[in-house]
Amino acid sequence: MDLTYYKNEDALKLLLSEVKRREGILAKGGGEAKLQKQRDQGKLTARERVAALVDAKKPCLELGIFAGDGMYEEYGGCPAGGVVVVLAYVKGTQCIIVANDATVKAGAWFPITGKKNLRAQQIALENHTPIIYLVDSAGVFLPLQDEIFPDREHFGRIFRNNAVMSSLGIPQISAIMGSCVAGGAYLPIMSDESLIVKGSGSIFLAGSYLVKAAIGESVDNETLGGADTHCDISGVTDYKCEDDQEAITTIRGLVDKMGAFPKAGFDRTTPKDPEHTITDIYGFVPRDGKPFESLRIIECIVDKESWQPYKETYGQTILCGYARIDGWAVGIVANNRAIVKNSKGEMQFGGVIYSDSADKAARFIANCNQKRIPLVFLQDVTGFMVGSKSEHGGIIKDGAKMVNAVANSVVPKFTVIVGNSFGAGNYAMNGTAYDPRLIVAWPNAKLAVMGGQQAAKVLLQIEKSRLKGSGKELTLEELDALQKDIEERYERQTSPYYAASRLWVDAIIDPAKTREWLSYGIEMSNNNPEMKRYNPGVIQT
Repeated sequence: MDLTYYKNEDALKLLLSEVKRREGILAKGGGEAKLQKQRDQGKLTARERVAALVDAKKPCLELGIFAGDGMYEEYGGCPAGGVVVVLAYVKGTQCIIVANDATVKAGAWFPITGKKNLRAQQIALENHTPIIYLVDSAGVFLPLQDEIFPDREHFGRIFRNNAVMSSLGIPQISAIMGSCVAGGAYLPIMSDESLIVKGSGSIFLAGSYLVKAAIGESVDNETLGGADTHCDISGVTDYKCEDDQEAITTIRGLVDKMGAFPKAGFDRTTPKDPEHTITDIYGFVPRDGKPFESLRIIECIVDKESWQPYKETYGQTILCGYARIDGWAVGIVANNRAIVKNSKGEMQFGGVIYSDSADKAARFIANCNQKRIPLVFLQDVTGFMVGSKSEHGGIIKDGAKMVNAVANSVVPKFTVIVGNSFGAGNYAMNGTAYDPRLIVAWPNAKLAVMGGQQAAKVLLQIEKSRLKGSGKELTLEELDALQKDIEERYERQTSPYYAASRLWVDAIIDPAKTREWLSYGIEMSNNNPEMKRYNPGVIQT
């Protein structure tokens, strides 16, 4: 390995260490004092509950830990969106676990909490994955009720999805391990089976204070909606547990008895290690954005000797090919960051989508759909080629063809943002709007409508024109200061943390974990035999 490799490695590892540092802070939720207070009440914390529930020594992949990061600061913040969501195994069965973090505003639902819960349910719906809710929530965060309560993708959508999942035979288990109030009471009871922890779990449409105010009745919360009430009298809940640990043991027992579900039939053989050690990725990704041969990244991810390129010498700014990841057959669509020559001997810039590469990718995507092969997109794209030559050559038409193929693809699609994700390239390479089963980003990823420098120049020209129209001319010093301000703001908005805080990506991951994420996702998607996508507007049966 040369000096450049080691400099690249150091740069990416520094970015990764910052990811882990931030995750460590967010994992503490509302802080050590509140975590200890929950333990003093005889309760496990949200992350302790999850850790006790999942199978040890098997993948446990967390989604959305950066949700809400840097948002709602006027309310004290909402670390991880106030809820922990993981993909993990429970008694050998892949499950989604959603655990309210009561150390964050008593587990109240902020707008980002609702979005994160809906994302978890969407994954369950698309992959027919059992979902387990560990409920400990005070309900909607009232100061922001207008942003979480009434709209189509707000709080009520959760209960609608409960009903849809039950109709599709997707198991849902809920454990009431703390407060469960008002509209939030419907989530556990619309699940297929519900547990309640004696002494700490309570569920009611209105708590004792509101009951007193509304109808004048004096009653304590335990009598109103505790474990004895709902297991012995109302029959609302199915299992009574003495403590959190018994609830977790009960859930594991329920999952253990689940039968096998039909499979989609995606092909898998005995896994092989990649051509390169997967940690070689750290040194292969240039720290300075210079062109490089993206095939080297692919060789760190796919099984050795499994890469089979499609149209290898045509449309070379996109690499397409069949391969295996941890034994699973996949079709890979990857932006090639190398500078190449087309059939006419003309230079083509790496990371840019040209007409020939768009045409090639569209054909390949169709082939994978025909053969029931899941698709993996490796995004490092600066957009489609612009200019009169490209426009005259029909770049819009060819780009539309590729976007059409991605949008109408029915096989599972997975996206890894390994570098840039700019403009319409984000769409064509299966961005969030195109229903990836999972979409993750590396720590060096950047997401925006265009690159920072280009955007700064455009925004600067707009601002100059606006000021000139009002009769004001800027000095050179003022222009420099304005450009710097625009660049800093734009740089902040293009970072992977900004994207992850808004759930535009499911996670920022260690590049060395890419194979693990993709393998888990493909195995999960194999549980949906009909490969139907989740359409939020239609109940699919």
